[in-house]
Amino acid sequence: MNGLPTLEQALGDLGARVSSLREARATYPGDLGPTLDAALAELDTAAELLGTALAELRKVSRRSSAREGGSQREHKLMRQIFRTFPVPVIIMDSGGVVRRINAETSRLLGSPAGYLVGRPFPLLVDVSRRAAFRSHLSAVQRTGQPAAFQTRLAHQGRAHTVQLVLTRLAMPGEPLDMVVAVALPTEVQLPERPAGRVEMSDAALLLASARRQELLARMGRLLLDSESLRRPVALARATRLLATETADWVLADVIRDAPLVRAAVHGPQNEPVTGLVRQIERLDPAATPIVNRVMEQGSGVVQEMVEDETALGDLPDGTPVLRAIGAGSLLCVPIPKGLGVQGALTLVRQSGREPFTLADLGVMEEIGAHLGLELEAQRAFQTRSEAADALQASVVPAHLPDIPGFEAAAIYHSGSGPGSVGAEFYDAFPIKDGWGFALGGACGKGEEAASVSALVRNGLRVLSVWESDPGEVIRKVNQALLMQGSGMFVMALAGFVRARDRGRRIMLASAGHHPAALLQPDGNVRFATGGGVPLGIDDEAEMSTEELTLTPGDTLVFYSDGLVALRDERGEAYGEDRLTDVLTRCVGQPPATVVKTIEEDRNAFSQGRYYDEIVIMALRVR
Repeated sequence: MNGLPTLEQALGDLGARVSSLREARATYPGDLGPTLDAALAELDTAAELLGTALAELRKVSRRSSAREGGSQREHKLMRQIFRTFPVPVIIMDSGGVVRRINAETSRLLGSPAGYLVGRPFPLLVDVSRRAAFRSHLSAVQRTGQPAAFQTRLAHQGRAHTVQLVLTRLAMPGEPLDMVVAVALPTEVQLPERPAGRVEMSDAALLLASARRQELLARMGRLLLDSESLRRPVALARATRLLATETADWVLADVIRDAPLVRAAVHGPQNEPVTGLVRQIERLDPAATPIVNRVMEQGSGVVQEMVEDETALGDLPDGTPVLRAIGAGSLLCVPIPKGLGVQGALTLVRQSGREPFTLADLGVMEEIGAHLGLELEAQRAFQTRSEAADALQASVVPAHLPDIPGFEAAAIYHSGSGPGSVGAEFYDAFPIKDGWGFALGGACGKGEEAASVSALVRNGLRVLSVWESDPGEVIRKVNQALLMQGSGMFVMALAGFVRARDRGRRIMLASAGHHPAALLQPDGNVRFATGGGVPLGIDDEAEMSTEELTLTPGDTLVFYSDGLVALRDERGEAYGEDRLTDVLTRCVGQPPATVVKTIEEDRNAFSQGRYYDEIVIMALRVR
């Protein structure tokens, strides 16, 4: 072992020269040529020294048992030399799995000591050079001849262009040969990190945590937006936010009806939406191993280093998706539904970025849970909205029919915003020898009130086929409503126009409704009688009836309580006096203009706010 002191001295000198080269690179960044040449020469020296060290190791393994104690000391010495070797050294098995790394390798790659042991080394190699690396690895194992080539290593958000030298290594006690890789960086993308275990400072940890919480808060605000309930945009918006803030690629797969489908794919901003994005969109998520695993187990998975390039399936040409997108780390979480799973959310960061961690997994699992609740709420909202639309159609006609001798127009607001169900109704329908019209509403809100209004509206339609007096129709509807026992009362108004009267004579009946306003061609406005007892209170209640004789140009305006009872910010009611003033400005105007003018004045009066349903209908004698 006379050569060991010499070897130790040579290693010390090599370490000093490598430090000098680092200083030269930092001091003269514009003149890297000579520094690089010298670095490559030192790489040859390092390989030579490593060969000498390996030879010494083989000698030690052949020592007799009498010198076993000395052999153990030499083994320890050689292990210490390996750990302190000033050049990155990686020992891997025949499959490219890392078995040993020295401290300089950990420092170079920015990983904790021992973190890479047991992980595939090819995952650190640039995607475009992985195939070449595997070929070199196989050739070195087969021929025993060293191989050298330049490639890029990426890990923990750092990227290095290195000269990589591979040499076959027969290690004592190992049944198969190993391969040792020596790497000398020729270009570093990010500043170097301190040697030893890389720990984030308290400030960096706090900042990273704050960013995750900010992402969670932004996602919550996005999913709580009412637009996400009304339209199926939640998944698209959520994946777009994640692709912008925390990942390079985001995929969302959900169960719709029966099969699992790919609902959204977002790539980097510089990735064309055609080409690779479209190919990934068209892939069957059911053939994706990691998505299937998450769907079956109901728990998330994080891979700080991608362990299997086929985890997201293959493109049509056979290229693994993760290889095509340059994946470095991967995260996949379930989108729950009750006690089950309705989908999976997959995030990928490319090899040049900081990898996903367990902390990221926790945040994404929470976001996946929020998405699951959002999708369930969206389905419930859509179901309820469809039911509300159907119920609304039962109280409001799709359009007013043509009534001989009249022009007609109407406007309706449900009062509580989009998707709400109003309890007011209006209608125009054929009767025996003429036409009928009706207006009214139950005193209440929501589905129950709307269903009572629908009952009254349809009752007026049906009974008007047999009855010639609108007062009698309203009386019978009142009796039917009382028999239902809903507990609600309804204000209603009905009118009949006989064809033989050519629109000159109108019979009106009111059950607690506001009186109709009559706008005459000279600008005069007068009101009908109206009044009476609302429906659903007393089966013997009196209904208010009257007959109006009209002339060409007269306009009858019917309106709900939601118009005249509307209050402004000072608490003053809109009232019939203001309605009269508006109508005097509508002399000679068609019904469509009349209802629009009233609507614009109402909007100005309330500054766009209204809470009760509003119905306005106008009939003008031709």
